[in-house]
Amino acid sequence: MAYSRPVLASLIYSLLCLGLLMVYSASMTARPSSADEIYLSKQALYLAFGLTVGGGASLLPATFWRRAAPWIFGGVLALLIAVLVPGIGTRINGSRRWIRLGSAALQPSEFAKISVPLMVAWGMERGWSWRQEFLRGTGVLLAPVGVATILVVIEPDLGAAVFLLIGTLLSLFFRGWPLGRLIAAGTLLLPIVTIWLVLKPYQLRRIEGFFATWTDFEQAPYQVQQSLTTLGIGGWYGTGLGEGQQKLSFLPEANTDFVFSVVGEELGLLGTLGVASLWLGVLWVGLRVVRTLPSDTFEHTVAMTLICQLVTQAAINVGVTTAMLPPKGIAHPLISYGGSSLSATLLSLGIVFSLTRPGAVLSPSGPPVNSPDSLRSLSTGTRRRVTDVD
Repeated sequence: MAYSRPVLASLIYSLLCLGLLMVYSASMTARPSSADEIYLSKQALYLAFGLTVGGGASLLPATFWRRAAPWIFGGVLALLIAVLVPGIGTRINGSRRWIRLGSAALQPSEFAKISVPLMVAWGMERGWSWRQEFLRGTGVLLAPVGVATILVVIEPDLGAAVFLLIGTLLSLFFRGWPLGRLIAAGTLLLPIVTIWLVLKPYQLRRIEGFFATWTDFEQAPYQVQQSLTTLGIGGWYGTGLGEGQQKLSFLPEANTDFVFSVVGEELGLLGTLGVASLWLGVLWVGLRVVRTLPSDTFEHTVAMTLICQLVTQAAINVGVTTAMLPPKGIAHPLISYGGSSLSATLLSLGIVFSLTRPGAVLSPSGPPVNSPDSLRSLSTGTRRRVTDVD
């Protein structure tokens, strides 16, 4: 398995290089000028910052994340509250999601995707979800996640809120949470989604437009029409890097949410399949790296969740651009333009490298969920060492 970590790093760097090229190409205007290079310059600065943060995170011991998890979550929660305060948070297109920092902007919800899995895994280490009493166990475990999700919904940012819930369910699943409780938690989300659609009619219209795409293309949302048109123009081999025309005045959010469509137009079907192959490689190699860790540990839970969450986001972005999923603003990790998204993605990958470093798992682990002695060990205070795990 020693080669897996360098291979994973190579796949990540390949996506980053492609992202720089596509951000520059997708940011071109109908009248090219030096202003087009501003996006490239900013993305390069974001990349340098993100690599510094991610690289620094990868050098930290795994025990740091275990101890710092509640403090990281508390800090992100404070930012989620601050972004809703007038004068601190910045409102753009009807949403208050950003904190302006000079010429840059911080989007706390991107970092909440990291802090939530850390917090859930930290809570499960302490046996919160194994207690017989649901409210005193599972309720205490999920209450912080609920608060963070509500704050994100208020912004509003439904896409980020959905990812917080996905991250939570993934963390519970990888830690061995009982399947019955997972199904119950998923069922409880249905009325919440229904209420959201009732209160936000434009979300319902998006879903209706999504179904219209497959019955009457003319009734489909504008961005979906243009995205499919852009992908279709590319054919097998594409029009050539920088030669796409849809990005000039037709395709909305060409360098952010719909950058994958630009890949399809300029690099063709082979280009989009290449991107998909890179992500499948990240998933396959990433899972091989994480599987070296004992399955009932904080490190395994967080690393598995962050890898799967990242690949899921890429898959959802592809699904939106190809009209396989309802339209929603979801950035393509490592490729889309944006400082917060890129920095948060590289930070999460840095955490994965930190948690999976050989010899990183040295501290005690919580009792496994499926062990018959788990409740007894909680009551007596006994703990097992990771070295005792088969």
